[in-house]
Amino acid sequence: MATLYAGTSGFAYAAWKPGFYPAKLPAKQFLNHYAQRLNCVEINYTFRRLPSASTLSNWVEATPAGFVFAVKANMRITHILRLKNAAEATELFFKMIDPLRTSRRLGPVLFQLPPALKCDVPLLESYLELLPAGLRYSFEFRHPSWLADPVYEALRKRNISLCVAESERLQAPEVITADFVYYRLRKPDYTAADVDAFAARSRELLATGRDLYLMFKHEETPEGAINAETLLRQVNGQA
Repeated sequence: MATLYAGTSGFAYAAWKPGFYPAKLPAKQFLNHYAQRLNCVEINYTFRRLPSASTLSNWVEATPAGFVFAVKANMRITHILRLKNAAEATELFFKMIDPLRTSRRLGPVLFQLPPALKCDVPLLESYLELLPAGLRYSFEFRHPSWLADPVYEALRKRNISLCVAESERLQAPEVITADFVYYRLRKPDYTAADVDAFAARSRELLATGRDLYLMFKHEETPEGAINAETLLRQVNGQA
């Protein structure tokens, strides 16, 4: 049975009080509270630095079975090396996040490419060969040249999801390239009607047997988390 995983990019935001987090909730309890209401979070921390085993252990202990962490690939891979000669950096990254895999808490790994990196299909195909089998991956392309059929075909061959990233700057099309779909909803504001539309589309995608990961923007307000919770309730028949 297909599952909707809805959440936000990050969870450690005191600005979400009191709209999402209780006013007196200490920061160390944020993730536990978050995971009682949502079932996925996208982790940006792993983009900046490699996580320690104790950090990952704390994340797992704070969340229930069935909760997953979608992690952003480290910037050394995507922004410094730009996918070139990245075998060693990739191996190290997956070694460091392996505790999430072994605890069955690892969602898709998101590769967010730099806006200035233009389409290079041979480079992409070469890099995809480095990725460990058996995990889920999504690629977010931020230069429009990547939004083309040869790229989609390269992703399909390896069951990798094109990240449907919706922002003010670039709208990636919903081209389905895997047995799951990964959305990043980055616009500043979404109305109740927008959330209703996402719920309707979520039901359609889930009906095809595909899991759906849908991540709202976080920013300085709790709107994204509230929208994600509303979406989960609508799709799961709780509202």
